[in-house]
Amino acid sequence: MLVGLDPRAGSLPEGLRPSETESDPAVIAEAYGRFCRGVVDVVAPLVPAVKPQAAFFEQLGPAGMTVLGDVVRYASEKGLLVILDGKRNDIGSTATAYADGILGSGERSPWGADALTVSPYLGGDSLEPFVDVAKQREAGIFVLVKTSNPGGGMFQDLVADGLPVYRHVARYVERIAEQTAGQCGYGAVGAVVGATYPEQLVELRTEMPHAWFLVPGFGSQGGTARDVAGAFDAGGTGAIVNNSRGIIFAHTRKPYADRYGESHWQEAVEAATQDMIAQLRADTPAGNLADKGGA
Repeated sequence: MLVGLDPRAGSLPEGLRPSETESDPAVIAEAYGRFCRGVVDVVAPLVPAVKPQAAFFEQLGPAGMTVLGDVVRYASEKGLLVILDGKRNDIGSTATAYADGILGSGERSPWGADALTVSPYLGGDSLEPFVDVAKQREAGIFVLVKTSNPGGGMFQDLVADGLPVYRHVARYVERIAEQTAGQCGYGAVGAVVGATYPEQLVELRTEMPHAWFLVPGFGSQGGTARDVAGAFDAGGTGAIVNNSRGIIFAHTRKPYADRYGESHWQEAVEAATQDMIAQLRADTPAGNLADKGGA
């Protein structure tokens, strides 16, 4: 699993939460930084990766972007992989600029992210710059294939040449994933496939045997461990399931709100993370890794 870093001022725990009248982006950004670093401190021993959502930092302008960079580096220093959720894309030199600026941990890029979410709407030539940079810097991209939002089918489910559009995207992703596959059998190009479409998860795992799956929609959007089981291969690998609000704001929801409250919000984060890990072990092939001592 991975933990999404989606800070929202009104949901931060007491002591970090800015006042309702606070409008200074720098003050709010500073609170986001403290909160996200606090989450990272808790989850770093438990999960392999975090996923900062760029929009919540970009919303605060330059101050937010500075904090986003700090959070990415802090997580990396704690040994976590960082997937920047920016859903970027463009053509030609612009796509190359996005890839060059974001992809590559440490000093390999200015932003230092290990992976980036990317939109496929502009076609294969818009994705190639991201793939090229990812290969050069031992990074990766996750292409939006079947997203978790209710309106995603408006375009993704349209049929062309006998197949829905998302299947055409999946075939492209699988081709590049197979070409870049390492010893683990998975490539540098993965797919975003939502937990809210469990039947499509099974279908697309068969369609893309060499692609890592990034699975949003668990928890707050209604996805369960059983819903995401089809994203994993038989050995329990191949997928990483995201939970954002359900983990980072666990102090606001049952049963953690009653047990910990705002004053012990980090303990609530830890408990919610442990509970999700247990659910994935019990109800998905990821439990096979635990049986082998790998999780």
